[in-house]
Amino acid sequence: MSLVIQVQARRHLLEWAAVLKVLSVLWLVLATFMAAPLLVLLFERDPDALAFGLSILIILAAAVSVWLTTWRVSLELKPRQMFLLTTFSWVTISGFASLPLALGAPQLSLTNAVFESVSAITTTGSTILMGIEDLSDGLKLWRGIMQWLGGIGIIVMGIAILPFLKVGGMRLFHTESSDWSDKVMPRTGGIAKATLSIYVGFTLIAMLSYWVGGMTLLDAIVHAMTSLATGGFANSDASFGAYADQPHLLWLGSLFMLAGALPFVLYIRFVRGARLALWHDEQVRGLLGLLGVVIAGLAAYRIGLGTAPFEAVTHATFNVVSVVTTTGYASDDYSQWGPLAVVAFFYLTFVGGCSGSTSGGMKIFRFQVAAEMLKSQLRLLIHASGVFSSRYNGMPLTDDISRGVVAFSFFFFLTIAGLALGLALLGLDIVTALSGAATAVANVGPGLGDTIGPSGNFAPLPDAAKWLLCLGMLLGRLEILTVLVLLTPMFWRK
Repeated sequence: MSLVIQVQARRHLLEWAAVLKVLSVLWLVLATFMAAPLLVLLFERDPDALAFGLSILIILAAAVSVWLTTWRVSLELKPRQMFLLTTFSWVTISGFASLPLALGAPQLSLTNAVFESVSAITTTGSTILMGIEDLSDGLKLWRGIMQWLGGIGIIVMGIAILPFLKVGGMRLFHTESSDWSDKVMPRTGGIAKATLSIYVGFTLIAMLSYWVGGMTLLDAIVHAMTSLATGGFANSDASFGAYADQPHLLWLGSLFMLAGALPFVLYIRFVRGARLALWHDEQVRGLLGLLGVVIAGLAAYRIGLGTAPFEAVTHATFNVVSVVTTTGYASDDYSQWGPLAVVAFFYLTFVGGCSGSTSGGMKIFRFQVAAEMLKSQLRLLIHASGVFSSRYNGMPLTDDISRGVVAFSFFFFLTIAGLALGLALLGLDIVTALSGAATAVANVGPGLGDTIGPSGNFAPLPDAAKWLLCLGMLLGRLEILTVLVLLTPMFWRK
């Protein structure tokens, strides 16, 4: 018996060692990107350079120590190890990314620093910072970089990792074999490289567009990164509202947020010659259709209340795209648009963009699959002995896909309900508790109400509430089931 226990213990240690080895590489990447704001601060002779320097040394020490301890371990990971890596990479990177916020000029508490970094890495966009305009250029840049890194991490996770684990929306676009039915390049690594190239290309285009459009260079860089990442961090307490008097920038922002919310595998196909790949995708058509209907309705509603037509259309477009794509920018306090708008934006919080994009939320395809399941059920009620086949995006909806959508949807709303209950127990009002839980799990950013609404801030919330919201942001970003499986005794016994 003791020999069996020793063998099992050795196996667990090897599993952890492989995960830690990959984590050390990811930490090195984080430290490398942290060098960019450090150089900016050194050039400006800003005291925050010391905070970034210390942060880099801490991360390097941890990464090198782990790498030297595990260098003999193979980097090949099995599904069981991938579950561990997926969860712990986001947790540890968020922790290390918070160091400059705690050591730098803001001198944030542990709770606030972690909240800000988790919000950034998960591209949620909720913030506890006030007086953002007064932050050093290095910290402003770092907030953008964190969201940009989170955005590319989300795409790679959604395209390459979660389908491999049979979790997440991209399962719909692959067969059940080990190969991908609609893969656009021979290997997952090739897809990741092509995706990174497109992501960088879009970011550069956005930077140039914002800069030519009238933003300062730093604002153009940060807003480009957070637009494509659908993250929503801005360099002003007024969010994108700082440029509300320049409508062309709002239209550019809407375009780049939408670009980040579309499937990146379809961009690869477009580049490789399939010019109509985006339009032929049901997700894309569904998302564009939803945006068109909601924008038209809210714009008409505001025009009816006396708002000038162009202003109504511009702000309705920007804010609807921002919420649906889970970016979280605000060009105006839409909670003051009237009760219809408030309810509409609360509903839109749950939607999200497309699978395989940087956006969070339920994802548009799950609503489309649910509609197909409903139609199939209605047919069976009418023709009880009939045999009907449901299809989505040209592929049959198998039972495991339907079960996956139902399971995710159930736990998605159950998580929101549980978080809202916890926030209410901490003394938050019902609007703040419910919208805060929803915006955390859906990775949207601003909630509703005077405290955490579009013109508010998460700083006044108690520390316990911030930790609960951090948990919600991580659960939402990791598609919930990826984390829940770690809590099952079966996972650790197998």
